[in-house]
Amino acid sequence: MGFFDRLKSGLSRSREAINEIFYMGGEVDEDFWEDLEDTLVMGDMGGELAMRVADDLREQAARENLTRSDQLRDALANRLAQEFHTAERDPFEDVPSCVLFVGINGAGKTTTVGKLAGRARGEGKSCLIGGADTFRAAAIEQLEVWGRRAGVDVITRERGADPASVCYDVVEEAERCGTQLVLIDTAGRLHTSSDLMRELAKVVNVTRRRCTSMPVAVVLVIDATTGQNGLAQAKEFNDALDLDGLVVTKLDGTAKGGIALAISDQLGLPIYRIGVGESIDDLETFNALDFCRALVGEGN
Repeated sequence: MGFFDRLKSGLSRSREAINEIFYMGGEVDEDFWEDLEDTLVMGDMGGELAMRVADDLREQAARENLTRSDQLRDALANRLAQEFHTAERDPFEDVPSCVLFVGINGAGKTTTVGKLAGRARGEGKSCLIGGADTFRAAAIEQLEVWGRRAGVDVITRERGADPASVCYDVVEEAERCGTQLVLIDTAGRLHTSSDLMRELAKVVNVTRRRCTSMPVAVVLVIDATTGQNGLAQAKEFNDALDLDGLVVTKLDGTAKGGIALAISDQLGLPIYRIGVGESIDDLETFNALDFCRALVGEGN
């Protein structure tokens, strides 16, 4: 099964709900618009965005004389795709680059680092992994396993070491070796803990100050299955760290998918990559239109 098919499978909950509205090309009446807006809200897109998209689609239907619901499927995918913010640069492609990965525990930061390191090596880029999660049990060991799998060196320190110092050492080594891509895994932080977020902000600031030879991107790894709670997480991390973009994971599970759109729209953040599995190849560059086609279904 290809990546797009796996993405479609992972987003099947939202697509099936939307398909009920579009099924058999029913009449586009007031009930249709109410059902569409409700379904978008239930897909984790949020009320404001759902209303805006439904209103714009209603205007398009009137302007183009679209009277059957099946005529609007492609229009909906195209309209939703417009809400995603695009990246000015891709920190994983536009090297040299240093990327700090942040997020709550269990979002998939460490596996994301491993997958991206493997992809970079496969493309012929020099890569270095930094293990700044010095608190979680077995975090260093897990990262080293991914490093071996990807064929990339991992710099770590003993458990309990200052994570900001680890980042400093990683950047120093990367600059000494002329490394093209630096990927730093940080410890999971509850977005509701102000003390932990301040500590993480220190890690980010130290890295930004030390990294003089390459730009630093702070990327939030978000679990798509968290639903609207993911938006609250993203807001807190963005307020504390001034995020550059997102990686959205676990779209192969029970995700509704709309949360990715809600975060990108409300916070103005691009999505760099999406993940639909656990293997080293199950992370792909985000394409807004492909994502929306998987979310709402493909037209004829």
